[in-house]
Amino acid sequence: MKHIDETKKWLESVVIAHNICPFAKRVFDNGGIHFAVENPTDVETCLENLLDECARLDENETLETTLLIYTKAFADFDEYLDFVEIAERLLEVEDYEGIYQLASFHPNYCFDGSTENDAANYTNRSPYPMLHLLREHSLEKALENYPNPEAIPENNIKLTRKLGLEKMQQTLAACYSG
Repeated sequence: MKHIDETKKWLESVVIAHNICPFAKRVFDNGGIHFAVENPTDVETCLENLLDECARLDENETLETTLLIYTKAFADFDEYLDFVEIAERLLEVEDYEGIYQLASFHPNYCFDGSTENDAANYTNRSPYPMLHLLREHSLEKALENYPNPEAIPENNIKLTRKLGLEKMQQTLAACYSG
């Protein structure tokens, strides 16, 4: 499927190739990522599907994480951020806090206080709006064995700025199959 293929290409050419997430390669290579293509555009259905993915992870210990890929919803970055906030509250209400954690990715991701053309935004820019649902205990375990994990975000910012805006734009654009 096009959306999954493009997302996998992004994972390989951006996240793994540039070590944006030092834990992604192992999980990707081991088949521990479930890719869920989400076509609904209404928030309620998207939230129900998020809970379905929590249940999938509950039932399948071999899956480490899920990427929910929104193909038609949340094109507007501000609307997407509103959705992320609601999704995080839902996880709390459903007693998934401390079990699962959300990371957010969007084609127009822009960190608070950053300019739109800051290459550092590409640490969280993806082909589609996405929620990354992670097992909290797996993340904690990985961080225990990683030297200086608090430096990961700053290292990513330095790296993407060193690579430059044009390179990051080209790398992301190359993920699309046309």
